[in-house]
Amino acid sequence: MEFDLENPLTNLHETNSDTIASLFLIECDHMPLENYFQSLQTNGFDISVRHEIISEISKFCCRFDPLLSYLAVNYLDRFLSSQGMLQPKPWILSLLAISCISLAAKMMKAEVSLVDFQGDGGFIFDPQTIERMEILILGALKWRMRSITPFSFISYYISLFQLKDPPLWQSLKARATEIIFKSQNDIKLLEMKPSIIAASALLYAAHELLPLQYPFFRKAVFCCSYVNKENLLQCYYAMQDIVMDGYESVFDLASSSITPVSVLEQQFPSSEYGETNGTTPTTTIRSAEMRDIKRRKIINYCDNLTVQISRIQQC
Repeated sequence: MEFDLENPLTNLHETNSDTIASLFLIECDHMPLENYFQSLQTNGFDISVRHEIISEISKFCCRFDPLLSYLAVNYLDRFLSSQGMLQPKPWILSLLAISCISLAAKMMKAEVSLVDFQGDGGFIFDPQTIERMEILILGALKWRMRSITPFSFISYYISLFQLKDPPLWQSLKARATEIIFKSQNDIKLLEMKPSIIAASALLYAAHELLPLQYPFFRKAVFCCSYVNKENLLQCYYAMQDIVMDGYESVFDLASSSITPVSVLEQQFPSSEYGETNGTTPTTTIRSAEMRDIKRRKIINYCDNLTVQISRIQQC
């Protein structure tokens, strides 16, 4: 049965309720261990090692399907959380990177040349060495290679939105996919379930592209019995910061003339996300002001982005 990131448990294009329930039930088995996020938070050196390996993976996979990179990094994080951070020797990091890519390529039946990858000024590993590292990774992952990722939940959530126009849901899916790719390397989302990441990405994409329908989409996701609302809000805000950081260089050159009210803050009031006790430090106030400025600029940008889509809906 061929592996598909969107349908990891089946090769069918249509999913049934039993398959969806199974995805939500076992998704935690395909995540890094719980202490992995905390260890990265407290150890900047571990973060730099992880970043170096991911850079090696991304440098090679950019020539191919980005889903290959996503799966390879998924294997990497699950391996590191199980085995602990490896010695930061360059050859070990390169071997781990190429082995994760090799496993991902085999699962996705992607035609890639690892010889070309090793020829980019890096180390040269014989097939037996790569195979031994692959076996080590497989053991750490308990041979769970049909990974449950955010892409496994995209179609399910879109079905809740009841979009009848194929171009609209394709645009929504494409934008959510971009956000998921961008968010993978951020450690803040490592503790989030794949289903929560998928829901957050789709809601963020809906807010950008289909703001008129956004309240309905939000209600549909919040009514889903599988979704933890508190975790969804936390993930949404983390994802919001990640996406805005990507736009920062563009928006810092633009002037904003809209009102100080943030649409996203209207939808997700601060009281839902938590309050602070006591006085707020000046640095925190300034950070909040900067985030608010970025939000205003993003909203202005997204309003312009959705003009053509809105016209399509009116036709």
